[in-house]
Amino acid sequence: MTDSRRRKGPLVADKRQPRRGGKTPAGKGAKTTAKARKPAARKPARKMARRGGGSGGGGIGGAIRRFFRWIFGLIWGFVWRVGMVFALILALAVGLTYSTLPAANTLVDGRARGSVTMLDREGEVFAWRGDQFGGVITVDTVSPHLKNAIIATEDKRFYRHFGVSPRGIASAVRINLSEGRGPLSGHGGSTITQQTAKLLCLGEPYEPETGQTEAEYETQCRAGTLWRKAKEAVYAMAMEVAYTKDEILMIYMNRAFLGAGARGFEAASQRYFGKSANEVDPAEAAMLAGLLVAPSRYAPTNDLDRAQNRAATIVRLMEEQGYLSKDQADYAQAHPAELSEAAAARAGGYFADWVMASGPEFFTRNTTEDVIIRTTLDQRIQTSAEEALKFIFQEKVRPGSKAQAAIVVMSADGAVRGMVGGRTLRVNGAFNRATQALRQTGSAFKPFVYATALEMGYSPLDTVVDEPYCLTVPGSGQWCPKNYTNKHYGRVTLTHALKDSLNVPAVKVSEAVGRDKVRHVASEFGIDSDLDAGPALALGTSESTLIEMTGAYAGILNGGSSVTPYGLIELRLQGEDSVMMGSEGGIGERVIQEEAARQLTWMMEKVVTEGSGRRAALPGWQVAGKTGTTQAARDAWFIGFTANYVTGVWMGYDDNTPLTGVTGGGLPAEIWHETMMRVTEGLEPEPLPMTAPARPEPVAQPRREAPRDNSLGGAVNELLRGIFGR
Repeated sequence: MTDSRRRKGPLVADKRQPRRGGKTPAGKGAKTTAKARKPAARKPARKMARRGGGSGGGGIGGAIRRFFRWIFGLIWGFVWRVGMVFALILALAVGLTYSTLPAANTLVDGRARGSVTMLDREGEVFAWRGDQFGGVITVDTVSPHLKNAIIATEDKRFYRHFGVSPRGIASAVRINLSEGRGPLSGHGGSTITQQTAKLLCLGEPYEPETGQTEAEYETQCRAGTLWRKAKEAVYAMAMEVAYTKDEILMIYMNRAFLGAGARGFEAASQRYFGKSANEVDPAEAAMLAGLLVAPSRYAPTNDLDRAQNRAATIVRLMEEQGYLSKDQADYAQAHPAELSEAAAARAGGYFADWVMASGPEFFTRNTTEDVIIRTTLDQRIQTSAEEALKFIFQEKVRPGSKAQAAIVVMSADGAVRGMVGGRTLRVNGAFNRATQALRQTGSAFKPFVYATALEMGYSPLDTVVDEPYCLTVPGSGQWCPKNYTNKHYGRVTLTHALKDSLNVPAVKVSEAVGRDKVRHVASEFGIDSDLDAGPALALGTSESTLIEMTGAYAGILNGGSSVTPYGLIELRLQGEDSVMMGSEGGIGERVIQEEAARQLTWMMEKVVTEGSGRRAALPGWQVAGKTGTTQAARDAWFIGFTANYVTGVWMGYDDNTPLTGVTGGGLPAEIWHETMMRVTEGLEPEPLPMTAPARPEPVAQPRREAPRDNSLGGAVNELLRGIFGR
């Protein structure tokens, strides 16, 4: 028993150290021992690994990895929690904004001001003012070329994003940084939805009663601060929830400002091409879409070449994005968009500005309605005046001259048919020398001196002595008028004095009939300026505007009645037939008798055929007129008329610098001639309404009786006279 117990010890060692090549004894005990032994052998290796003694992740490397995993866990835990909070806040902000959004169709026209569309005498559009809105267009009614051009240019992923494009923003930041700007300066990466949000000013309405101007309001709406950008993004996402993509695009197309006062693509298409936005071709669509980036810079009315170059870039984008075939793109590149005639005329220029200034403010300059004004403008006559002025300055004025000129053409009733207010023709809002410049009239005033004389019973053939003549002017001393030639011509008729523009006879006649009467006649004819009270009145020392003077001459043509120049025929609201306002000009009260006016016309006709206005003569036409040159030639005038039209021309410098070698009978008469040659082209000549004065019959002088001869011879002679009648 003792021996058998002692032999059990080596058996354990044998089991732990089996012989090489030996077999493990079979049986349950052997399996159990093997299982117990196996994990016991691995435990030391794991402990060693944990202590850094192996390559299984312990040591310094494992510690670093565990540290970064811990840091990442902290950050991730923070980020996802903050992200959840931010997402909740964003969702709440979008939801609140969504709840404030009105129906899409109420957002298409948000103008603070209305528009004025002007029609010429034939009913054709020639000018626009204010913020023009052509009418609502939708994705379905607009030309597909225009829709595609907008998307290709502004937001090619428009139908795929949720209102904000992270890819677009990242791309814009990268471009800005590469170009040396700040990350938010320059390219904005805005989607069409964000741009629409900006056009809506994030739902903030314009309220004039706050004292904020419309320009300040729009600047605020375009602010590019980080906070404003964040609000814009929220508003854009709310719009994506509230509206369909097509509704957002509709709002954008109707509210975008596209230059020249056009709000929306319908107004811009009408303004630039004279057609609806549903009719534009690819080249026109590309030009319109090109306005979105910079409306003033790329407006074709400002620089057509620049606008066409921008459109060419957009055509290439449309081709690259599959909106145009190669043939369509090639055709659009070869045939760029051109302006309509009305757009090329640059919105009516001086005439349109004058109509706007002369009409009621609440229907013109500050209208909140869309107004249609029919005017007196004749576009053929307007073009004639512009071409004439351009021709004279190109052919007969030295290059570099700063001299200016103005032209007014009107009918005998005061209806203005054409107006040029300066040498720069295609302008809006410029200084209008035809209506705003007060200038001394010079001898162009003299017809009103002679009109007064004729009205008082004088004849054109009555005479006055042209001789040295002086007057004492209270407070100024002696004043002695002189003729332009510094010569005197003795006894001359009133007609001769007018046709050769003699100064001394004009002053004598004015003094004879009375200065007050001359002032009254001139004022009644429409010269409203403050007229000189002294004797120099007769020589045109008072100031007037060209349109006033031309209107006064129209009174002579129409038979002696006053005239109020006018350009507005009727005013009505767009879409309505009833007339809100009619013409406020035309023929007024009679100033002088018709016979006096007809005789004055006869006298003024001699100015052109025989006197100082010969350069104004028109072949085949009777022309009456008068030259005018002021002291030191600071102003030069020619105003004249045919049976159909009265045309006034003024020339001078804005700073009153004297003209060199220019008188009223020179360049102004030539401008008048060139204008009227074009105006009368194709018209049948008509005689002037004038009457030549009757030649006075010689007065029979009483025959002096010879002394009676009572002689025989005398008696014989008396008898013979009785017989032979001698």
